[in-house]
Amino acid sequence: MKLTQSQIQDLYDFTRRHFVEHYDVQTELVDHLANGIEQQWAVDPNIPFQEALQAEFSKFGVFGFHDVISEKTKAMEKRYWKILWSFYKTYFKLPRILMLIIMTLVVYTSMGVLTYESKGYFISFLFLGVMSVIFVKAIKNRKRLKNNSKKWLMEDMILNHGTSLAFVNLGLQVCINPMILKEVVLHPIGAFVMAFLLTAMVLLFYVMVYVIPPRTEEFLIKTYPEYKMG
Repeated sequence: MKLTQSQIQDLYDFTRRHFVEHYDVQTELVDHLANGIEQQWAVDPNIPFQEALQAEFSKFGVFGFHDVISEKTKAMEKRYWKILWSFYKTYFKLPRILMLIIMTLVVYTSMGVLTYESKGYFISFLFLGVMSVIFVKAIKNRKRLKNNSKKWLMEDMILNHGTSLAFVNLGLQVCINPMILKEVVLHPIGAFVMAFLLTAMVLLFYVMVYVIPPRTEEFLIKTYPEYKMG
């Protein structure tokens, strides 16, 4: 005895009511629930659908779908960071490493011509300015999620990570005391290291917000075969 399309839709609705918002996770749970219900019906076809559903749901324990969601999120996080790193490391190879070096030298040289009192403020405001532009772009990327009828875990990570991490770093930079930075960049080696780290961090967020999001559909098709059919 097989589930009807109406009953399968009821299973999707059931997962949403139990705080499963991503379609790919919903689908995995629906398949699991459906198989369990059909196995029950193979033994006793008179078991009501809702009773069979509750019996299957009870197997997930007191926390319901929480553990499944957590496991899927961790797995997708690893996949996302692997994708991010694969793109980011290209900036440390020719010819893009030349851009990284040039940007570092520009920041380093700029700090060199500033007065002692201005160095820390220059770094703070430069980083805040660049990150503000990236943050605005990340917000625009995030709006794409609101226009989709289905939410996919990978898509959510791609379009949300740039926003969340940029926001955190903006807050950190506001909290950093420019006078402390000024002491760090007082020495040439400290100034160069600071310039390199600043440039590398900006490039990381650039990749997160400008490079990966336009290729979201490509990553979704590779991750979910059913995405292309949808």
